[in-house]
Amino acid sequence: MKIALTGYGKMGHIIEKIALERGHEIVCTIDVNNRDEFDSDKFRSADCAIEFSTPASAVDNIKAAFKQGVPVVCGTTGWLASLQEIKDLCSEGKATFLYASNFSVGVNVFMAVNKYLATIMNGFPQYHPHMVETHHIHKLDHPSGTAITLADQITECTDRIKGWCEPDDNGKCPRSAENGGELMEIDHIRSGEIPGIHTIDWGSDVDSISITHSAKSREGFALGAVLAAEWLADKKGFHEISEVFKF
Repeated sequence: MKIALTGYGKMGHIIEKIALERGHEIVCTIDVNNRDEFDSDKFRSADCAIEFSTPASAVDNIKAAFKQGVPVVCGTTGWLASLQEIKDLCSEGKATFLYASNFSVGVNVFMAVNKYLATIMNGFPQYHPHMVETHHIHKLDHPSGTAITLADQITECTDRIKGWCEPDDNGKCPRSAENGGELMEIDHIRSGEIPGIHTIDWGSDVDSISITHSAKSREGFALGAVLAAEWLADKKGFHEISEVFKF
């Protein structure tokens, strides 16, 4: 298939390498310095655009691709306040889109385990969840999109957890929701070139249970994005990564 890349940083280069290894063609690479390429025959020829740019540019990139009739697989996080707008464009029949907070096969297995554990913990109110996410110093948003997805899963599966919070500059976190119930604290660390570590700890007065996913490189994310683009080839409308992996 023909693939366009919007965002051509470290992730874009790794996606390019994996796509070529899988027999695909990269017809266009777009970054901050050549956005005019959206309005080009090369871009319009793409079967799919894979978006890994920045939170500030993702929505404009997605809409620019839609305007040219090119489906989009998006792994950029930090822009989800605009997600409903993108969903609406898809429901109106104007676009094809697949979003994931994380494309790694391993992370999506981890998410399935997270949901299962949270469902069990719904019956054990003495346990309280806490999450720490660690990424490289170049990651702009926090908590990570993956951390938010994991927290949303816990909220959906555990009646007493009503949302999440981040510590403020003084290290304080409300821990209690305005509408009652608990808020799960999410701490973030930015250090070196760490691809991504997510740890969820369920602690009680007598013990704790922890699950962790630790990425060894960015290649797992890149492979998942290419697999998602392959899956999206004959689809229409809005889709999520759970449809691709079907855990």
